Amino acid sequence: MAVIYTWDIPAMNAHIQSDGQDNVIYTVHYRYTGSEESGGKTYSSTNIGTQSYTYVAGDPFTPYEDTEAFENVVIGWLEGSLDVPSMQASIAASIQSQITPVNEDLYFTWQSPEPEPPVEETPVVQPSDPEQEEEEVVDDE
Repeated sequence: MAVIYTWDIPAMNAHIQSDGQDNVIYTVHYRYTGSEESGGKTYSSTNIGTQSYTYVAGDPFTPYEDTEAFENVVIGWLEGSLDVPSMQASIAASIQSQITPVNEDLYFTWQSPEPEPPVEETPVVQPSDPEQEEEEVVDDE
C-alpha cells in the first residue's frame, strides 16, 4: 500500500502588526506525517519543523483566519518553500525500515540485561456491594 501524507500546523508565530497589516505570520510550526498500512498494522513517521517567512510591504497579503481554508493557504506556503519530495523520501524510508527492519539491538546479558517483557497482572474482581458478603456454604453430612 502507498504512504499517505498529512500536514499538521500546531502553531504559528505572528507579529501583531507589521507594515500596516495585522497578524503577520513569520514562523509556521509543522508536522508532516506519512503512514502506511502493512500486514494489518499501521506504520508512521513524522518530520517536525518550523519554517520562517518575511512579509514585505506591498507583497500580496493573506489575512489570518481561524479556518480550514486558511490552513490550506499555510500548507501551500510550506509546500512552496520546503523540499517536500525529499521529506517524503525520508519518511517513506523510515516507514520501510519499520516494516522490514535491517538492524537490531544486541546485549551482553551480564552487563546490560535485555529488558524483560511486561508481566500481565490478572485483575482482582471485587464484589459490587461490599456489604453483601458471600455466605459460606457448609455441607451437613
